[in-house]
Amino acid sequence: MRIALVNDLPIAIEALRRALAEAPRHTIAWIARDGAEAVQKCREDTPDLILMDLIMPVMDGVEATRQIMKNTPCAILVVTVTVHGNAPKVFDAMGYGALDAVDTPVLRSDGRAEGGGKFLEKIAIIERLLGAGRRASRDWERQAAAASLPPLVAVGASTGGPRALAAMLAPLPREFAAAIVVIQHVGVQFSAGLAEWLGTQTPLAVRVAEDGERAAPGVVLLAGTDDHLIMTAGRTLVYTPEPRECPYRPSVDAFFKSVALNWPVKSLGVLLTGMGSDGARGLLALRDAGWRTIAQDEATCVVYGMPKAAAELGAAAEILPVEKIGDAVAEFVGQRVRSGRSEG
Repeated sequence: MRIALVNDLPIAIEALRRALAEAPRHTIAWIARDGAEAVQKCREDTPDLILMDLIMPVMDGVEATRQIMKNTPCAILVVTVTVHGNAPKVFDAMGYGALDAVDTPVLRSDGRAEGGGKFLEKIAIIERLLGAGRRASRDWERQAAAASLPPLVAVGASTGGPRALAAMLAPLPREFAAAIVVIQHVGVQFSAGLAEWLGTQTPLAVRVAEDGERAAPGVVLLAGTDDHLIMTAGRTLVYTPEPRECPYRPSVDAFFKSVALNWPVKSLGVLLTGMGSDGARGLLALRDAGWRTIAQDEATCVVYGMPKAAAELGAAAEILPVEKIGDAVAEFVGQRVRSGRSEG
């Protein structure tokens, strides 16, 4: 991968260089000494991955991450002297789209980088997420046109989600032109049963997503393990344990953020009923990426937690009752709903 380094300390830059030298397939795209310089360089040359320090002059890593993910999104790994000691800033950066965080390697007396093994492991996970050898994000629109990708409906739900999902999916026509991927907080032992039950509530095909599978029109894919389901730059769905610190498994935020980064067709994000705030930051990432975003309204939620958090963040462009969301999804794709109202 082409990797950019953002750090104001020469000794830290050298430690990063030494650690990366242990994995020769990686090359250094450019180096920035502060966040403002990183934002500018990323605009001129978007790398595959940015190693972002947090504490820097002019502009810190949190603000640089926010601006980069808004204007020229790419993968960002926070690399800081101590992740634990900078936890608030780490979480702020991850809220804006950074994928993970790791301690900065330290130069030893023998010239090697202490902590380089864990550092390279983090990069390897991100490399798998992105899909090795893919082009930078500025080329993705061209690739999408060549690949004729369908629109994607990305859905997150938790408490009360199964019935909300059924209500959303029921009116969609059998020959639905968009792909649908659902992240529902449910134990792995229940995911297959949920997919089977949802299949009785909609004319669409519903199944648990397999590792490496591609989203397809007219098919509803449901996250089916206790790992996170994410979209890679190669437009495949894979399961990953990262981020390990996330209390929700699978995480709606992890999926939404990966989709905002890796699905070039501006599509539709939907956040349904659920406890907590998972999905709110991810829905904001989708909206910032130009997607249409919908959250379920309070009156029809079993628990008005996740949609409320999204509304408070300004992540949802529309707030709708659950019985209207299916209609909005069909309208977005340019298809009329099924049943007595009209045909698909």
